[in-house]
Amino acid sequence: MNQDEMKQAVARAAIEYVVPGTIIGVGTGSTANCFIDELAKIKGKIEGTVASSVASAERLKGHGIPVFDLNAVDGISVYIDGADETNKHLHLVKGGGGALTREKIVAAASDKFVCIADESKLVDRLGKFPLPVEVIPMARSLVAREIIKKIGGEPVLREGFTTDNGNIILDIHNLDIMEPVKTEEILNGITGVVTNGLFAIKPANILLLGCQDGVRTLE
Repeated sequence: MNQDEMKQAVARAAIEYVVPGTIIGVGTGSTANCFIDELAKIKGKIEGTVASSVASAERLKGHGIPVFDLNAVDGISVYIDGADETNKHLHLVKGGGGALTREKIVAAASDKFVCIADESKLVDRLGKFPLPVEVIPMARSLVAREIIKKIGGEPVLREGFTTDNGNIILDIHNLDIMEPVKTEEILNGITGVVTNGLFAIKPANILLLGCQDGVRTLE
């Protein structure tokens, strides 16, 4: 299978984790888009969805799948989303598409987080993919200085990009993330940071990994 076929395979596999009659959390990105297209085939079996981005909400609505505001629902049975990197502990780096804050919120509101990814995303150590950090615009320089001082790396402004929340993103290049939980905590403690793209304090519960010979399940 090529990469696109792997994404489609894990999207199909994720359908098995959809709980009928409930609200489903849906992520953002190319693999999540594959899942949305698969979800459309069984849309009558679920009550609706909560989307982690405007783009995903529009794709869901385009398929005729109901989309609810998170504040309007009592809970989410499962959140299904991709990742930019994952390790064997299901610690993730997310936010390449810029939706990291809403992704983290929807994941936190969900009973279970099923991550879907192709095998190229599985790494021994996180950090090769630049780590996104969503930042209040006025704090950009302050946050960049604090990042360098506290964890190193090279924070780079994502030019011409504004999040759905009206903020900016600093992508931290040249990181070697030895302790994902500690790094996530340090970044969250910097004044001006909204959140960062490490999902380590609350990692994925299940990883569906698309491989050449099929889909592997890691828990």
